[in-house]
Amino acid sequence: MIRNTKMLYFPMYNDKYGKLVPVEANGNVPFDVKRVYYIYEVMDGMRRGFHSHRDLQQALICIHGSVKILVKTPFEEDVVCLNNPQEALWIGPMVWREMYDFENDGVLLVLASEHYTEDDYIRDYQSYEQEAKVFFNVKEKRTYK
Repeated sequence: MIRNTKMLYFPMYNDKYGKLVPVEANGNVPFDVKRVYYIYEVMDGMRRGFHSHRDLQQALICIHGSVKILVKTPFEEDVVCLNNPQEALWIGPMVWREMYDFENDGVLLVLASEHYTEDDYIRDYQSYEQEAKVFFNVKEKRTYK
């Protein structure tokens, strides 16, 4: 996993009535949940996201089907396949994300630590890279001639 991301795992209770997976803010989700939304019926070949957040934390749970999440910083990247409703991908601040390959009628549930604020978004990758390098406290090596 790359910095500012980790997998979260939820318990599952199974009996003759079906399966139940509890998701608890400040329990198995490491923040207060202030916003919940879900993404579904994404057309084949469509990618979503293409942004980072300055402060927001999110937990992404694929509650049906599967979806791939590209997460990256200016220094590293990873692809996480979410296909188990007992798992979530936690994404902290300053991580670029793209969601794609929604398969089998995939439904992605997103828990967010804050209400929607456009100022928290960075939608241009070059601007993101500049801010993220400062955020992660890494200075570019410069060659002097």
